[in-house]
Amino acid sequence: MSFCTAVNCMDGRVQRPVIDYLCAFFKTDHVDMITEPAPVRVLASDPESEQSASIYRRIDLSIEVHHSSGIAVVAHHDCARNPTSKERQLQDLRESVVAVRSRFPDVPVVALWIDDEWSVQGITDW
Repeated sequence: MSFCTAVNCMDGRVQRPVIDYLCAFFKTDHVDMITEPAPVRVLASDPESEQSASIYRRIDLSIEVHHSSGIAVVAHHDCARNPTSKERQLQDLRESVVAVRSRFPDVPVVALWIDDEWSVQGITDW
């Protein structure tokens, strides 16, 4: 069995699209889903907070126990906990990806945006 990891919002609307996308993208059987309300806001606004530390511990567990082959950090349209513009959310996503990459430099980290049609868009230009 193979695994990857997603740091994703708890919003149920984004779970299935993210799982389907990541299993195909990383060629894995399973996705360890680390859910948090607006995780990109958490990681971007205070990367040293206890909430961020909890996310990092769960990523570490996925890597150590399931040998996760990749990590996705996810932001989405219509996030109740991060009700800002798409541009602001993408900035939070960018900062979160930088933070996760710095903590887990040996594991590929990708950024995903879920649009208003619940389609997954991989962000590759940064």
